[in-house]
Amino acid sequence: MPDKAGNRFSHVKPGDTVFEAEGLRDFFLYRDLGIADATGGKVIAQLVKANIAPKDGTGWHHHVADFHIVYMLKGWARFMYGTEETLVAAGDCVHQRPGIVHYLFDYSEDMEYLEIAGPADFKTIEAPGPCAIPPVTPWK
Repeated sequence: MPDKAGNRFSHVKPGDTVFEAEGLRDFFLYRDLGIADATGGKVIAQLVKANIAPKDGTGWHHHVADFHIVYMLKGWARFMYGTEETLVAAGDCVHQRPGIVHYLFDYSEDMEYLEIAGPADFKTIEAPGPCAIPPVTPWK
């Protein structure tokens, strides 16, 4: 039964949803955690993991979101946030402030992160890059 704000209780177990290739990037797999449905689209929570080795990465972009965090569960990813290279490793949490231009350009084979953003249907907008991207580390 939803509350006055339209939120419902949700409990998703590991076998309830599976990783799928149908997401923003074809080189990642996504596992829905049921939060978008439970919050009436106010928030999305999903697991994202590496699917294939990085080539070009995400490209420079920003998200139209009020709130966006990435919590790295396994492995690592290299991001550019503006002109700053940032290594995000297992256990790290990043708050991507609204509108920050960024580029995920390299990641480990075992990379997996929890992404939480609001609203659930946040948009991704390509943007000009403020600098060059460092080289990618090839998978062995």
